[in-house]
Amino acid sequence: QVQLVESGGGLVQAGGSLRLSCVAAGSITGINAMGWYRQAPGKQRELVATITSGGSTNYADSVKGRFTISRDSAKNTVYLQMNSLKPEDTAVYYCNADLVHMLWGKRVYWGQGTQVTVNS
Repeated sequence: QVQLVESGGGLVQAGGSLRLSCVAAGSITGINAMGWYRQAPGKQRELVATITSGGSTNYADSVKGRFTISRDSAKNTVYLQMNSLKPEDTAVYYCNADLVHMLWGKRVYWGQGTQVTVNS
């Protein structure tokens, strides 16, 4: 079994900062990439940022320059540092991992989501 456990969401004023964390735990042989997606009420889930095992990153245009994704490969953990938050960043943030399961091979897993609310 594999689980992605997120933490760090919450309520913040516009202009503030939050740091999300996600730990991948279980029968994992390796992780190819991890990332963060978000879904606001009434909207589709969208990519926020991803990072590969080699450290290459990709960001949505809407968060470039404000959000930073990083990872600790030894801990199977990915972080999302969110600065200069805006009300439009309000959403449920989901962790995603493209990994190799010990028994089942290449799989994609999702976390349960963590709420981020930015007040104006």
